[in-house]
Amino acid sequence: MPKSVRTFSIFIASSLVLIAGCHKGPQQGVVATVNGHPIFQTDVDKAYTNQLATNPQQQVPTPDQADSLRLNIIHAQILEAILDQRAAKQGLTATDAEVEAKLAEMKAPYTEEQFQAKLKTANLTLDELKREIRRNLTQEKLLNKEINSRITVTDLDVRNYYDAHKADFNLIEPAYHLAQIIVTDQGNAQSGNLQNNKATSAEDARKKIQAIKTRIDSGEDFGELAANFSEDTGNNQNGGDMGFLPESQLKSLPVVYAAITKLNAGQTTDIIPKVDPTTHKPVAYAIFKLISKDAAGQRQYDDPRVQQSIRQQLHESRAQLLQAAYREMLIDQAKVENFFAEQVFKRGAQ
Repeated sequence: MPKSVRTFSIFIASSLVLIAGCHKGPQQGVVATVNGHPIFQTDVDKAYTNQLATNPQQQVPTPDQADSLRLNIIHAQILEAILDQRAAKQGLTATDAEVEAKLAEMKAPYTEEQFQAKLKTANLTLDELKREIRRNLTQEKLLNKEINSRITVTDLDVRNYYDAHKADFNLIEPAYHLAQIIVTDQGNAQSGNLQNNKATSAEDARKKIQAIKTRIDSGEDFGELAANFSEDTGNNQNGGDMGFLPESQLKSLPVVYAAITKLNAGQTTDIIPKVDPTTHKPVAYAIFKLISKDAAGQRQYDDPRVQQSIRQQLHESRAQLLQAAYREMLIDQAKVENFFAEQVFKRGAQ
């Protein structure tokens, strides 16, 4: 598994510090500022309209629901601005050439018609995709410098982990080391992911899993996306790592087994729906990554794959801790004025 780079592009449910000190008031059309950088009403309105459009069957939001959605959108845009400013200050913003190179890499496996169809399915324009690519590349640079460069996993760390978990590496039959990302349409369920991000309807779930698949295809780290967006509380905080699944267990899921056995290590499946046997409609979606396939028997410590697996798991755990601290540090250091939040509070407190 490659080194994890924690993605901060969307933290809709993050706790943001809203500095509501003395100020002269917002400029016309500005809903918030981040270190003096404006966030415009027009951008929030566009994002709001796009989110409603992804679920046309949803009832028209009440005024309170509409305000809540706009608050979430503004929160996400505030954090994006904080990260963009941090990267720009350090000269880490992705260049046009880097964006075009990544775009060409993404388009290479497809004809132009196929690529345009994928954009349409993901509800993205080419310009929107380029902005996402630039943001992801920029954040990758930033986080490589300020987080991954600070993580050290020693040989002693790896050895101690193996000695404490040796039984986990004893396989009685062939096993597949998998990771997964799951999205469901159960709006009342807990997400458990870093962003507390949860699909709230069948259409929302379909849109969300497609957006995740697009980001995987664009080169984003699978474990990062699992930690931030997967709705499986059992393993999303471990980058979606499911450990080793016995072949017999995997065969009990014929569709999943068929998809997994077509992969090479490091590859991911297409989106796999889980269908309700009564309604015959999808109730959840999953994407799996094959980390490795192992034969039966005790995996010894001197097996490079064992050491690499442990090293990556320890690296991922430490990256999550550092990323959480880093996020809070940046929020604390920023001067944020959320005028829209102040307006909502004043209306509700009257």
